[in-house]
Amino acid sequence: MPAPLLSRYVVTAISVGVAVVITLEFGPALRHSATLFFCSVMLSSWYGGLLPGLFAALLSVVALDYYFIPPLYALGISAEEVPDMIAFVATAVFISWLNGEQMRAKESLRQARDELDARVQERTAELKTANDGLQLEIAEREAAQEGLARAQAQIARIARITTMGELAASIAHELNQPLGSIVVTGDACLRWLSGKPPNLDEVRQAVQAIIRDGTRASAVLMRTRSLLRRGEGLRERLDINEVIKEVVVLSQVELRRNGVSLETNLPEDLPPVVVDRVLVQQVIMNLIMNAIEAMRAVRDRASALCIRIEKQLSGNIVVSVEDSGVGLNPNDSARMFEAFYTTKAEGIGMGLTISRSIIEAHGGRLWAVANDGPGSTFCFTLPIDEASKM
Repeated sequence: MPAPLLSRYVVTAISVGVAVVITLEFGPALRHSATLFFCSVMLSSWYGGLLPGLFAALLSVVALDYYFIPPLYALGISAEEVPDMIAFVATAVFISWLNGEQMRAKESLRQARDELDARVQERTAELKTANDGLQLEIAEREAAQEGLARAQAQIARIARITTMGELAASIAHELNQPLGSIVVTGDACLRWLSGKPPNLDEVRQAVQAIIRDGTRASAVLMRTRSLLRRGEGLRERLDINEVIKEVVVLSQVELRRNGVSLETNLPEDLPPVVVDRVLVQQVIMNLIMNAIEAMRAVRDRASALCIRIEKQLSGNIVVSVEDSGVGLNPNDSARMFEAFYTTKAEGIGMGLTISRSIIEAHGGRLWAVANDGPGSTFCFTLPIDEASKM
């Protein structure tokens, strides 16, 4: 018999023995009462459960019969004592059963609580492990996104430098005109100063022309440097017309060299936009260069480029670059915005991809459509400044 179970029966026997001793010691007042034996049964069943309670009831019946029911000190129950004894046994059995059930219920609750605690601890450990993994994944994803953003910024800068390389001749021509004019005007200024007397009126006009041409050359350099610098979130409230006009100035010589006529439709009453000037100019420059490239192979019609701005009812500004070139190839239109996809022999396939990323980062979108006539049109939207709506 296991030690815990044996100890329960020992406690049962001791409790019945204590009940016998106390009843015998206190004399007639307790001799005809089974109160202490009921207490023994209750204690045994409460401590040990149903079986120890029944064992206490059995010992109590034997003790009552031997010590307190005539004939004393002998086993045997008379017919008159049978009903009382049956009532005692039934009551003792009921008490034992009730306490046993209560004990089993408490044990079941304890086991259920222990199982619940174990499950909670197990689930907590699983959630902690999952949370640690999620935090690690988030950190890795953020690091990857930061790396991607840096790579995209670097690729965008390389694309700008590549574009400016194509425009190097145009920039040189654009600078050569004001610089040449400065030299010629300076020579004339020296002649007028050496005259007897000096022609100060002509000298004054010559100096003004030198200042004007120097300012023009400086503006060309500033626009070129601005287009090549690193553009990283330098957004400002700008007039989109001015942004486009600066790019048009840079591309004028390239347009003339390829015999492309340019038409602009830039309404004056447009609300301002909040954009990164350099990045948006990069998009416009890329679309202009693509349009010029598309019109180089055309020989049966004039090469015409149109830059147009419209305001949508939704509150966006739409910039359109329309050409009269070879148009869109249905096989290429679905993939033209994919990275490294190009139809040019010397292209790298990143211009339109970067342009779309720039426009989407500004909250707009970039797309291409075929014209009803020859050529194609590239369009992009930019949201207007919220403050201008109020």
